[in-house]
Amino acid sequence: DKFRQVGENVAKVRTDVMQEQLATFRSQLEEFARKHKSDIRKNSVFRQQFHEMCAKVGVDPLASNKGVWAELLGIGDFYYELGVQIVDICIATRSHNGGLIDLLELRKLLCQKRKTDLGSLSSDDCLRAISKLKVLGSGFEVISVGKKKLVRSVPTELNKDHNGILELAQAKGYVTVEQVEKE
Repeated sequence: DKFRQVGENVAKVRTDVMQEQLATFRSQLEEFARKHKSDIRKNSVFRQQFHEMCAKVGVDPLASNKGVWAELLGIGDFYYELGVQIVDICIATRSHNGGLIDLLELRKLLCQKRKTDLGSLSSDDCLRAISKLKVLGSGFEVISVGKKKLVRSVPTELNKDHNGILELAQAKGYVTVEQVEKE
């Protein structure tokens, strides 16, 4: 019985120490975010590194648009705005591309729309914004075809045949009926 009590006391002390360390770390992370706010918002590489650092300690600055991170950094607003622009571009280009747009082409169009250079907006930024669009349903998804990443903005699952045709078209930019029948 005494061993159990001692064990419970040790566990409680450890838990209290861990909670204190986590609170200290969180406040230091918030201070870091405040100090480097403009760099996080402007520099896509720094922003990605910040997200990776947060992920390693189990903090998701995008989890809530109303949270402390959105307040400190405006990150929620950044990805919300980016998501809205992605939806606009996907809808505007759907008649030309059938609802599949190359991630690099999407980035270029986003940069034109935002009047920024390509370096200020990373693929990671686009992927994070697209992942937040999942709340809208199954309409937005990133798929890999060969070495390319495509953003699908139509609520249709691509089957094996669709993927095969996309891979054939990747080499030349088009595909013929004969090529499809041959494969």
